[in-house]
Amino acid sequence: MCAIVIFGATHATAATTPVSDNAESKLTKTKKKAKKGYATKNSIQPKTVETNKTSLASAAGNSETIMVSGHSQIDSAAYQAPTKAPLSAYQPTSVISQHFIENNIPPSGGYDTMAALSPSVMTIGSNGPGLAENKVSVRGFSDGQYNVLFDGIPFADGNNFTHHTTAYYTAHDLGGISVDRGPGDASTLGYATFGGTIAVEGKAPSQQRSVEAYGSMGAWNTYTYGGEFNSGRMKKLNDASFVFDAGGVQSDGYLTYAGQKRYNFYGKWIQSIGKHTTLTFMGMYNNLVQYVPPGVTKDLIAMYGPDYGLSNNPNSQNYYKYNMDTIQTDMAYVGLNSDLGDGWKLENKLYTYAYYHHGHNENDVNGTTQAQYHETTPVDAKGQTVTCGGTYGNKMTYNSGPGCEYGQAMRQDYRAWGDTFALKRDFGLAKLDLGFWLEHQSDTRQQGNINWATNTFTDAAMPLNRLMTLDNFSAQPYVQVTFRPLPNLEISPGFKYALMDRQINAPVNQKTGTPLIYQQTYGAPMPSLNVHYMVNSNWSAYLQVARGFLAPDAAYFYTPNPSANKVSPENTMNYQIGTAWQSRRFTLSGDIYYINFSNFVTSSNQNIPGYGLMSVYYNQGGVNYYGMEGEASYHIGSGFTIFANGSLNQSKTQGTGAPIANAPDATAAGGVIYEHGGMYASVIDKWIGARAGLIDTHGKAQNGLDPFNQLDVSIGYTVHSKNHFVPPVKFQLSITNLADSKKIFSYYGTTAEGVALWNTQPGRGFFGSISVPIGF
Repeated sequence: MCAIVIFGATHATAATTPVSDNAESKLTKTKKKAKKGYATKNSIQPKTVETNKTSLASAAGNSETIMVSGHSQIDSAAYQAPTKAPLSAYQPTSVISQHFIENNIPPSGGYDTMAALSPSVMTIGSNGPGLAENKVSVRGFSDGQYNVLFDGIPFADGNNFTHHTTAYYTAHDLGGISVDRGPGDASTLGYATFGGTIAVEGKAPSQQRSVEAYGSMGAWNTYTYGGEFNSGRMKKLNDASFVFDAGGVQSDGYLTYAGQKRYNFYGKWIQSIGKHTTLTFMGMYNNLVQYVPPGVTKDLIAMYGPDYGLSNNPNSQNYYKYNMDTIQTDMAYVGLNSDLGDGWKLENKLYTYAYYHHGHNENDVNGTTQAQYHETTPVDAKGQTVTCGGTYGNKMTYNSGPGCEYGQAMRQDYRAWGDTFALKRDFGLAKLDLGFWLEHQSDTRQQGNINWATNTFTDAAMPLNRLMTLDNFSAQPYVQVTFRPLPNLEISPGFKYALMDRQINAPVNQKTGTPLIYQQTYGAPMPSLNVHYMVNSNWSAYLQVARGFLAPDAAYFYTPNPSANKVSPENTMNYQIGTAWQSRRFTLSGDIYYINFSNFVTSSNQNIPGYGLMSVYYNQGGVNYYGMEGEASYHIGSGFTIFANGSLNQSKTQGTGAPIANAPDATAAGGVIYEHGGMYASVIDKWIGARAGLIDTHGKAQNGLDPFNQLDVSIGYTVHSKNHFVPPVKFQLSITNLADSKKIFSYYGTTAEGVALWNTQPGRGFFGSISVPIGF
């Protein structure tokens, strides 16, 4: 479908950097030389490039920032590179800047869309950019095995530590992303430091007051719309500033009847208290309705095409109204940054976030025999009429027929309250960091079998097959000392202790259907050692040895006797060495890594008296991850920059040598970027290597998946008026999957009868927008 360009906006290109005394001084001097009017990327161009920032996770945690327009040199590889490693990085890290996001990511995209270009990262949305919940893999570690942070705050579903890419914030609210492919140092906090951290930074207020309306229209009837207000620096309020954004997305989606509607509110206020203290208030709210296809069989793809998802047939298990999620989320924090004097600095964030999910789904969506509509109600071997949801014949479930559409209704409602605290002191030859993370999350879950044809529970006597409350209490105190035996050398030993207390109060426990009250506490020491050396002002090197941690899944409680599960926390030992180079013309980084994943959790079926065969979990063996990664960019000149990154990845189960499911053996990305005189254009290709869709109980790879790639193009033009009272107007066109590849890229699972379900790449998509910021 051809895109239609309507009114809209994204910010004029800007870099987000802390406003330090030096930066403020340089900016003030530069502004005096500039004409009055709109500060754009072309109006302020210092000769130096910001290269001394570590990951956005660290930046977000260490200081509150105000967005400064143009505080970078546009004609440089360091500024234009889609991904690059900071010179201060102490582990493999790829930073994706706000500049790149605003010029390349379709307006509907999410943080998964943005992280996709990093080495060793695999993610793609089967329904279009940001138009369905997607999972991200990092070095073969799946969602739930790594952290996601927002402004330094860890958040996740407490039952299995997974994340929801469409649930909290939109692309327009983000300032940048860092993908840290390691467990971090002692101060890296969260449920799953196990496999790395995706750190998302919320948009900061700009220094200039402005108002903006934005919108776009594109493929699959996809619209984005909203407005943003920036207060600029308010001198009467001690230079306070805030940004507020309200926006929405709606789309039919690439897949049939897989639409999405969402709206979002985001705000951040930064307030100075005296000369040495800053308070930050952040809040967001998101409301989402989406129709969710699980995947389709190859027969359905052959009959209806690769875009088949759900149907509009109410006499079908895949009727879109029977497969719907309604989700409301919110997040808020109060951040305190204070210079206490005598070299001591304090940072604290008190936060809360919530996730309220009401879901409808059928029992065998896109299934085969069991999911077919019966013209007459079936009877069992005794000649008795089968009730909706009952079994008959060869243990088939009566899913769909006259007066019967068998499925589930579920609710998952949780809220978390937490605090991150850090106290720092630089003594010159050594630096001290100590702090902690505390969080309590309470998660109420319920589910019942329901007949959507009559909108009644199938078992009136016992309507719910799941009714429970899960409580998690997490504590992670840490201490780290950084020694500087040489001017350019830092050696940072650290120690953190990860503690988690799980409690379950279940009148109806999941899977067993019986009551359970149980509590178990898990803990693990997490030492780390980071060595960082600045060879010169452009070149750094690092070495890391660190332990990662992952608490056991709540699924281990879904048995009659959880104490029978002999499960310890899963952990990793990470050994990584790498280097990074940055100059105006050239950026280069590379690393090699080896990860020993021990305490691998598996399960076996055991005959439990009174219950029959049940899953019992235990630790068995481990997995070795190893590989190499690299990324480079080169600024040719005349506005052109070329870049490439890639990885070779292996994940082998100890003993059997079997790979991990859905872990690609290699990734690669490359392309060309042009920016000059208001024109921006990019051609970028991402390639994902072969991988196994499933590892069976005997450790053998099954449902292999072929390599695939996606080629994206972005074209934008900013019109600068000679009249400085007229704001710059920016037009942008994003084209996703230019080659219109529709390969099968992921294995979802099976139907009730064991037929494989698959997801395909979404076809070519066009998304157009126009930006008109208004300053006053």
